[in-house]
Amino acid sequence: MPEFHRVDVSQEAAALLRALTAQHGPLMFHQSGGCCDGSAPMCYPVGMFLTGSGDVLLGDLDIGLDDTVPVYMSESQFEYWKYTHLTIDVVDGRGSGFSVESPTGKRFLTRSRMLDQAELEHFALT
Repeated sequence: MPEFHRVDVSQEAAALLRALTAQHGPLMFHQSGGCCDGSAPMCYPVGMFLTGSGDVLLGDLDIGLDDTVPVYMSESQFEYWKYTHLTIDVVDGRGSGFSVESPTGKRFLTRSRMLDQAELEHFALT
């Protein structure tokens, strides 16, 4: 039986997250909904960004070495994205000043695709 996830991580992003975890400790993402940093996934040390009852846990990224990184999104934004699978990736460029990767010359990026029929059924969206 296949495993279904709302969010995954590319190998390149997982490697950067392992290095950043070694430097900063446990990390988490909050998918930005716009404003100052566009729609970039923002990566913070756990505890530096507080989630609340209005946030949805999309899932935990397996970055290897028994480490996971939770990914959150606001509930209102999730209503727009609930039919979408997200992949956290990394590209060259300057990240947000608020996100931990900003000094590395890399920035996290969210890639998306529509959920397929099996995923829609699994997440009870049909």
